[in-house]
Amino acid sequence: MEEAYLALGRKILMEGNEKSDRTGTGTKSIFGYQMRFDLAKGFPLLTTKRVPFGLIKSELLWFLKGDTNIRYLLQHNNHIWDEWAFKRYIESDQYTGEDMTDFGRRCLVDERFNEVYQRELATFCERIVSDEAFALQFGDLGKVYGYQWRHWETSRGETIDQIKDVIEMIKTTPDSRRLIVSAWNPEDIPTMALPPCHTMFQFYVHENKLSCQLYQRSGDVFLGIPFNIASYALLTHLIARETGLEVGEFIHTIGDAHLYSNHLEQMQEQLTRDVRQLPTLMIKEGISIFDLEVADITLEGYTPHPSIKAPIAV
Repeated sequence: MEEAYLALGRKILMEGNEKSDRTGTGTKSIFGYQMRFDLAKGFPLLTTKRVPFGLIKSELLWFLKGDTNIRYLLQHNNHIWDEWAFKRYIESDQYTGEDMTDFGRRCLVDERFNEVYQRELATFCERIVSDEAFALQFGDLGKVYGYQWRHWETSRGETIDQIKDVIEMIKTTPDSRRLIVSAWNPEDIPTMALPPCHTMFQFYVHENKLSCQLYQRSGDVFLGIPFNIASYALLTHLIARETGLEVGEFIHTIGDAHLYSNHLEQMQEQLTRDVRQLPTLMIKEGISIFDLEVADITLEGYTPHPSIKAPIAV
């Protein structure tokens, strides 16, 4: 199954269009790509480089809780969303440190500035964890994924819990073509630290198996897509378990699939590595999807190649 991901990376390197982007980094990009993963054949966590599963499961549980504040993530040593919360803080009138204007580009070209940035970011994260009032003010990312999944606001002032609703629909009307959860709420986009990249997913039930298709408008193929594959594979397992079904396929459909210009060498290195056996997912029995803790979800048999570091584009 991992070959599907590697084929995407190879295709972008060979055929990708050179494009500018919001971050100013530059990309090689293709438009419209689909991968399929048979979840009965193993859990699709990449083995050609180590992907930190602890970050994937804590982020997904954060989404499922409807949480939008990075404090929960930091309490679980998850720093995936730090930069977006920090960006909001350094752009506020309460930030009094060194000028961080155009910090993304400056971190890449100025080693001294990068050290200052990392020090300020670490201090920010420590304060989010230790100071609840500060966390409430600067740790929230706006109405991002978890909010839309669990608290979608209607024009009548009511809220829709899309996750609970889709679980109930799978149980009662499994042949429905409306087993859909959307994170893309145009009205709320301006309030979000980052508009949803994985925008909508749909479930499909056949022969007592649950499959899930994700539509992702934008995919950072080297850093982000491996997380997205594993996250939605895990979500499919959790929803299947909650509804008494087996797992089927995870289908990943991507709009703009891109490699950042400073990830090309890393992707080339990854393509030289051999694929290893996929791990097995283990989930503690007897616990609702809404009550699971990070320690309740584990992997067996994960023996990947070493990680390959690459800078994140914010």
